[in-house]
Amino acid sequence: MGDDLRISEEQASLRRARLLGFDYIDTSQTSGHKQIYVNLISPNEMRDLKALPILADASHITFGILNTTPQSALRQLAEHFNDRRVNFALISETGFKEYMNLYDPPKAVVYHDIEIKDAGSQALIDQISAILNEVRADDMLAYLVSQAHRLNASDIHIETQTSDVRIRFRIDGVLHIIARLPLEKYRILMSAIASAGNISTGADEAQQGHIAQKVKMADGSVVDVNVRLETVPTINGIDVVMRLFNMDQDRFKLEKLGLSDKERGVVDAIIAKPSGLVMVVGPTGSGKTTTLYSILNSLSNDQRKIITIEDPVEFQFRGITQIPVHSSDLTGGDTVFADKLRAVLRLDPDVVMVGEIRDQDTARTALQASLTGHLVLTTFHAGNASAALTRLADVIGQNPLFVSAVRLIMAQRLVRRLDESLREAYDPSEEEKRIIQNVVDTLPANVERPNLDGLKLYHPGSSESNPYGYSGLLAVREQLLMSEEITKVIITPGKVVSTEEIEQAAIASGMTTMLQDAILKVVAGLTTIEEVFRVVG
Repeated sequence: MGDDLRISEEQASLRRARLLGFDYIDTSQTSGHKQIYVNLISPNEMRDLKALPILADASHITFGILNTTPQSALRQLAEHFNDRRVNFALISETGFKEYMNLYDPPKAVVYHDIEIKDAGSQALIDQISAILNEVRADDMLAYLVSQAHRLNASDIHIETQTSDVRIRFRIDGVLHIIARLPLEKYRILMSAIASAGNISTGADEAQQGHIAQKVKMADGSVVDVNVRLETVPTINGIDVVMRLFNMDQDRFKLEKLGLSDKERGVVDAIIAKPSGLVMVVGPTGSGKTTTLYSILNSLSNDQRKIITIEDPVEFQFRGITQIPVHSSDLTGGDTVFADKLRAVLRLDPDVVMVGEIRDQDTARTALQASLTGHLVLTTFHAGNASAALTRLADVIGQNPLFVSAVRLIMAQRLVRRLDESLREAYDPSEEEKRIIQNVVDTLPANVERPNLDGLKLYHPGSSESNPYGYSGLLAVREQLLMSEEITKVIITPGKVVSTEEIEQAAIASGMTTMLQDAILKVVAGLTTIEEVFRVVG
């Protein structure tokens, strides 16, 4: 508490003491040399009675009380110490807490680091649950975020159950249980999350929020809590998913996206053009925002004006104008995105990023911007690149202009990467050989086919430090470039175009599908065929 606030609190306590007819003691003046008397009453009695000894000798006792201390407590203390003269003096709430910390010092909290090898074990669950039960609400949140960052988790899941609350981390795309909380402690944590993220604990609908704050924990460490909140009410309470933001700008580089030479060449060629629409598509958690941020970071320089419209702004870049669209702004409809985009275009930007195309108005405005000298980057929810084109046509109609606006659609998903030091080779089954051969046979003519003679696949190995055998995530992608073949399919008059037709035209134009890219990575020993089935299908 600052000095000015403490002075104000003490002055307010003095006024209350005069009003109530009690003596007053300014405990802020005794800081550093407070004397305590441990054998008079217990700390639990002090809390219950809201009274504690301030001064005492053989014939006198002065108790510090609060304006909320009941008269019955004063009578009880006077009767108990009837062999001495008992006085009562009002003290401030802060002073009372300072004395209580002396009479009953808080237990030192030891924050244990979570090891990936222990994730999901009952011993770890019991240990972390005990830590969370001991600390205050802000520290609970900061501790969970710090450990999630330490384990390179992408998000934290808080899930209400019938009798308790489960906390899980998603690490390399897979959920691991970390702790369980009693419902009472969950409510305390939920209040802290709601307060920091500006959401309601009593809402009947899903909510979105953002927490960006620094928390000093009980052990003195400072944690940068920067998460996006997604909440949904369930039959047992509010479930929360917290998406973690990594604040290291160096991670947003094209070199770190794992693009092949061919893929990098496509991206470089497209973003070198002054206009056009670039879309990154995929499910939640597939790395779309990371890809767009990496492109923005590579484009940012003193000669370009770059503006983004985001819900929320996940990372702040130097030299880029970033405009937040809060979830509360969208209650009147998602056209807020389109309205802000139109306002942004009047600022004469070279590059615009729209966090997500959500509605027809935003889609049309983004396409018009890309046709009038702007490079527009955006995300879109679709299963693959061809489905994104189909959905876009559904949203805005079969308008020939949008075909000429779209430059690149990049679809991606994330699979777990094998730990090369642990992976174990094996001979694939006949079924696995057949699947791989069928996919390889459909590769475009411009892609080199791998030699499958004597093919070895890999299982994840295991070690004490890495029991799962995976290390990090690997993107599998497809890049759809608008070609003459695709254009002909899309603008055929009177025809409703299917995703399959667009995909066949894209493959004929040289596109490698996500499944093909994933299988090539399996053959290269970078991931497992089970991972491809789990993520890509």
